[in-house]
Amino acid sequence: MSSIELAGVAKHWGDAAALHAVDLRIASGSFCVLLGPSGCGKSTTLRIIAGLEIPSTGKVIIDGQDVTGLPPAKRGIAMVFQNYALFPHLSVADNITFGLSVRGMPAAEQAMRLGQTAELLGLGALLQRKPSQLSGGQQQRVALGRALVAQAKVCLMDEPLSNLDAQLRQEMRRELRDLQRQLGLTVVYVTHDQTEAMSMADQVVLLNKGRVEQAGTPRELYARPASTFAARFIGTPPMNLVALDSGRIAGSDVVVGVGGASLGVRPESIAIGTDGIPAVVQDVEYLGADMVLRCAIGSETLLVRADGQRHCEAGERVGLRWADADAHAFDGDGRRIA
Repeated sequence: MSSIELAGVAKHWGDAAALHAVDLRIASGSFCVLLGPSGCGKSTTLRIIAGLEIPSTGKVIIDGQDVTGLPPAKRGIAMVFQNYALFPHLSVADNITFGLSVRGMPAAEQAMRLGQTAELLGLGALLQRKPSQLSGGQQQRVALGRALVAQAKVCLMDEPLSNLDAQLRQEMRRELRDLQRQLGLTVVYVTHDQTEAMSMADQVVLLNKGRVEQAGTPRELYARPASTFAARFIGTPPMNLVALDSGRIAGSDVVVGVGGASLGVRPESIAIGTDGIPAVVQDVEYLGADMVLRCAIGSETLLVRADGQRHCEAGERVGLRWADADAHAFDGDGRRIA
C-alpha cells in the first residue's frame, strides 16, 4: 500500500490555469474519489499523479518518495482509462499480460499472475475471446485485470464506468470497492457522478475551477458542506439555498434562526404538514417511494422530499418545518458560517 501526497501542485498552459496550488493527502489503502463538474481539474490531477502531465509547480510524493520528475513506469502505479484502451486484435489473456510482456517478464510468472487475476475477476472462461466478443462489463473487467496483474500499489481510474448502463454501473461499483478492500489498493478514482463518489469513497475531494472546494468523508461533505457549491453539488435533490433579507426569507416575513446571506436546508430534512412556515405547492414530481414538491415562500422556492404515499397538488397550501440543526448558513461569498 502507498500513500499519495500533492504539495502545492499547480498546472498552467500559458495564461490558462487548470490547477491552483493543490495540497492533498491520500491515505495508504484508501479509496479516494476526485469529484467535480467538467473542466474542474480532476482528470488533470489524476494525470499529474500518473506522470502523464508534469506540474508547473509543486511536488507529487508516492509512498514517501518524490516522484515529480519520474516517468509513469517508475512510479509503481496502474491506470484504468475511460475507454478501456483494449487491443482489438489481441485475446483477453494477451490484453491482460501485454504490459508484463513488454517488460520482459518470464512466461511462467506471466501465466501465474494471469491465472490469479482471471480467477479474481471471473474471467477464466473468457481468456481466448477478443474484446469485440465481450459485453461492456466484461471489457471493463479486462481493463481492470490489466491494471491488477501488474501488482501495483496504486491504481488510478479515470471514469471507468461511464460507458456502462445504470444497473451494470451499480454492480461494478460494488465489485470495484470489494476488490480494493480485498487487495488493499490505494485507489484514486475520477468521476463527475456524485452517486459513485458517495457510495464508494473513503475520501471525497470536491474540485471547483482548479481548486479543492472541500475534502473529507462522504458523510462530512453531505452533513457540513463548506460552501454553497459543495451544498448544491452533493445530494439528490440538491440542498435548497434561499436568499435572506435581514434574517428573513426574501420576499416574506418569515424569520429564520440563522444569519448570513443565504440559508441552506436539504429537501429530505423538511417536514410537510398543516402547521409550520406557510408555503404554496407549485409543482409535484412523483418518484414512487417518494416525491419532490416545489414550494414557494415569498420570492424563494424550496424543494421538499416527501413520502410518495402522500397526496399533494399544485396550488395547495402547506406548512413546512425543519430542525435548527438542519439549517446551514452561508455568507455573501458562499462560504459556510460556523
